[in-house]
Amino acid sequence: MGADDYLTKPVDLYELRKRVMNLIEKQQLKEEVSTLREMLDKRYGFESIIGRSEPMERLFEQMRLVAPTRSSVLIIGESGTGKELVANALHRASPRRNERFLAINCGAIPSDILESELFGHERGAFTGAVTRKIGKFELSHRGSLFLDEISELYPELQVKLLRVLEERQVMRVGGSELIPVDFRLIAATNRDLEKEVVDGRFREDLYYRLKVVTLRIPPLRERPGDISQLAEHFLTLFCQEHGKAPKRLGSGALELLARYPWPGNVRQLRNVIESAVVFSQGDEITPADLPVEVRESSTISTTGSPVQAVAGEPRTMADIERHAILETLDRTGGHRAKAADILGIGLRTLQRKLKEYKDEGYIEED
Repeated sequence: MGADDYLTKPVDLYELRKRVMNLIEKQQLKEEVSTLREMLDKRYGFESIIGRSEPMERLFEQMRLVAPTRSSVLIIGESGTGKELVANALHRASPRRNERFLAINCGAIPSDILESELFGHERGAFTGAVTRKIGKFELSHRGSLFLDEISELYPELQVKLLRVLEERQVMRVGGSELIPVDFRLIAATNRDLEKEVVDGRFREDLYYRLKVVTLRIPPLRERPGDISQLAEHFLTLFCQEHGKAPKRLGSGALELLARYPWPGNVRQLRNVIESAVVFSQGDEITPADLPVEVRESSTISTTGSPVQAVAGEPRTMADIERHAILETLDRTGGHRAKAADILGIGLRTLQRKLKEYKDEGYIEED
């Protein structure tokens, strides 16, 4: 056993009392920190990711192998699949778990502001820079940095990110000092980065630097066996959050949930269950409590495979997704932001899908 503090003789009783109280407070803080870490591990650890289907078990196994390493990770998954949740779980299972996990969405911040967010800036570096700002690269030192929508980085920042990854040092905007950094980069995208490289929108050298370790999150339509467990989880969560008595999922509602293609993935399912909880008046969620786009979708079997459809109805998974997106857009009167919110996907993702449908001749030009 070691000593945390000491007093010299003669002992001052007031000073002794103060030292003892400080030690008690220090011990209490240690216990609180330990409790908070346990809560974080439970909330953001592997067990926080719901799914026991075969595709998810494969993902968990890959995550367990990757988490303890120093390698950068590229997470690929459609909008709403839970890329940040996976990134956080990797951090919580890594040797960096006790340090910071910082996240930034590269597609949500204007390019001129994003550089300052990542690199920081010195006072007077540009108009409005009245104080020094420490960037995310420095703030995540010894921890993990999650860059979502990495494909949205503009070319100049792609070059600078590659240099940071290779040299492990940064220079603030308007600064002259090179600052060493040590962080684990976890990047994510909902795009095909290889195609982005071919089309000249993403640097090939950065792509190969990122793709050394790649994790793919399966879309919800590829793991229909998890829908029931996810729906039950969200049902319990939102009944508590909205002060509602516990409810159960009726078999009719569950069957419709299993048949829907979920273009917005888990995020959309979460939104659908919350809506059902808010509007349901009984103790059971019925088909009538579900949004119309879910009620009217019956083109997939409960195993997730396309069923035999009548003439004019969608047959492939791509057809089903397109049908769901265009139907939702039609019901919102063409309001893209509202449709994207209902579908649980980003507005940019919806716009990209609509452009693809135009190019393929499924919808007419505006």
